[in-house]
Amino acid sequence: FECEEVLSIDVSSRPFKVHTNSTEIITHSIIVATGAESNWLDIPGEYEMRGGGVSSCAICDGAAFYGKDVVVVGGGDSAMEEALVLARTSKTVTVIHRRDAFRASKILAQRVLEHPSIHVKWNTVVKKIVGEKSLVEVEGEEESDSVDLDNEEMFVTGALLSNTETGEDERIDCAAVFVAIGHTPTTSFLEEIVDFDEEHAGYLQTIGRSTKTSTPGIFAAGDVSDAVYRQAVTSAGSGAAAALDAERWLSEEGLGNEEAEFEAELLAELMADDISNKPADNYNAYDDAGANVAGMKESARVEF
Repeated sequence: FECEEVLSIDVSSRPFKVHTNSTEIITHSIIVATGAESNWLDIPGEYEMRGGGVSSCAICDGAAFYGKDVVVVGGGDSAMEEALVLARTSKTVTVIHRRDAFRASKILAQRVLEHPSIHVKWNTVVKKIVGEKSLVEVEGEEESDSVDLDNEEMFVTGALLSNTETGEDERIDCAAVFVAIGHTPTTSFLEEIVDFDEEHAGYLQTIGRSTKTSTPGIFAAGDVSDAVYRQAVTSAGSGAAAALDAERWLSEEGLGNEEAEFEAELLAELMADDISNKPADNYNAYDDAGANVAGMKESARVEF
């Protein structure tokens, strides 16, 4: 493993050259699995309380706020899906959208508007996420009131909202804020190297049902090419598929791990030398051991 940041890839010649922040890596094939980063609001309190009530994944963190009031920010399909997931376990879900209509599909938007636990605030933006410091409970302690007196973290207690039409501010109480305003794949270093999905900006285009990209030898796995599911389990599956595709491509191209091939050839030579140095097939260990063996054999026969 190399803990490096990839800056660019040179595919003008074979093998490829991967330029990082401190070195250059030569390779015959590349599996791109850099993922997609959540888009954030960049407002006060957002960064400080990530993990303390600020999240971008309702499926991941929603269960932690069972029976509590939560907020979802966004107006697309992702926001609708987040709101519907949270409505299963949360007390109430407030959807904050800066416009007067959702950008989401009609079916998802209708389900959100008709859900009794979901409320929508139109023409509204979040100006600030409000929280307070709280002592962190010590894991593994039997007593329920065991806390770490030296460790305090910020936890969400509310959000400061602003109406885009009237300019009026409003504070609402909530235990979590889920930001669902899209994702940006980490693929900028591949511009003009592989084809991108025309319908989903930033996502790599793969060929058919495979993980192959438009450049032979480069494969895409996980969120860099998945604009729909974006889950760890689906990414793991596509990672396995990419490894199989890459292995098959290397085999078809007659390429591989030169170091491993050299080690295999060296091992074969050593084994051949070892075989050539072995005694003839008529070698008898008893004859080599002498008369002592005969006595041992007779003793063993008497005992049995």
